[in-house]
Parts: sequence; C-alpha cells; structure tokens
Amino acid sequence: MMQRDITNFRTYIISESVVFSKTNEAFGGLSNMAPGFPLFVNDNIVSNSEMLYQAMRFSLFPDIQYEIISQNSPMTAKMISKKHLERSRQDWEQIKIKVMRWCLEVKLCQNWDKFSELLKQTGTKSIVEFSTKDQFWGASKNGYNNELIGQNALGRLLMEMREKFILQEKKLLKVSPLNITGFLLYGNEIESIYSDSVYTLEH
Repeated sequence: MMQRDITNFRTYIISESVVFSKTNEAFGGLSNMAPGFPLFVNDNIVSNSEMLYQAMRFSLFPDIQYEIISQNSPMTAKMISKKHLERSRQDWEQIKIKVMRWCLEVKLCQNWDKFSELLKQTGTKSIVEFSTKDQFWGASKNGYNNELIGQNALGRLLMEMREKFILQEKKLLKVSPLNITGFLLYGNEIESIYSDSVYTLEH
C-alpha cells in the first residue's frame, strides 16, 4: 500500500491505466490545476488544490501564501512558489506527501459529488499523471510507446483515496488538520474542514 512505500518507481501500461495531463481532458479534473473545485479553508476561498498545496510550503510566511492564493491561475501560483523556494518550510521534503494527501482530501470533501464521480469513473485502473519532466509526482515515457515510468506520487495518492472512500462507499464529511508544527494559513492554525452536506444538515 502506498502509505508504506511511495518512494519506488513503477511502470504503468498506458492502455490499462487512466492517464491525465491537461485539465481539459476527460480526466483532467484529477489534476490539482483543474478549475471548478474551489476550497474553503479557515473562511478563505482557495481556487484549487494546487494553490493550497503551494501555499502550505510557506506556512510561516502569510505574505507569500497570499501572493500564491491571490493569483488568477494555478500555474502562475506555482511560478510564484518557485520564486520563494529558499523560504520553504525546513521540513517540507519530509511532510510534502502528507500535505498533498490533505489537500486532495479537502478537494474531495468539499466537492464530493463532482470529484467522487470522477474517481468512480476510473474503476480499479491505475491512475497516472503524465509528465515529461516530473517523475516524482507523475510518470513519463519509458522508451516504449505504451509505458510510463515514475514514482507517480499524485496518482498513487488518488488511488489511495479512491480505495479508502469511493470503493468503500464512505463519504468524506470531515478533514482534520495535519498534526505538524506550524500548520498555518495566513498566520492562523488550520481548522477542521467540513463538507457542504454537513453545513446543510446543521442549518
């Protein structure tokens, strides 16, 4: 299971996998860059999971977080993040998988109908993010027309989430904050995230 080992490279057969790359593709909604999956964290709207992930790299710098989240596009937000890499959390490499898992669960929790249906459509196939450059979060061509190789960490997190919630038919109603030091947004401790359905039931 991926929680035990996400560091090894794997080979995926393209024709037997759900492969996504661009947000306008059939499974483009699986991408962190995809529009239409807004997030609500500590009374703040974050347009997509890419912006949230990049912002959490700079937990101790609310000004950088604001600069990232206020952008009009996730790609621009990612470029802003790269500009400030020297101010990343010192433990970022140790926690980034946990942070990405949290971001994806927030995306699922707050966009359940749309995102759960997309994950359900992947069946039990391997989910792979195709990338020509990034073999950590994604996978790239292996010299064979029908193969991709990489750690595919994002795809494996999506498969983990699919198994835990979609295949088990267990609706995600709450996402707790990570138990790490300085898990902050705009200088405030991040609170538990709840789905829209919980708000509807309470009101």
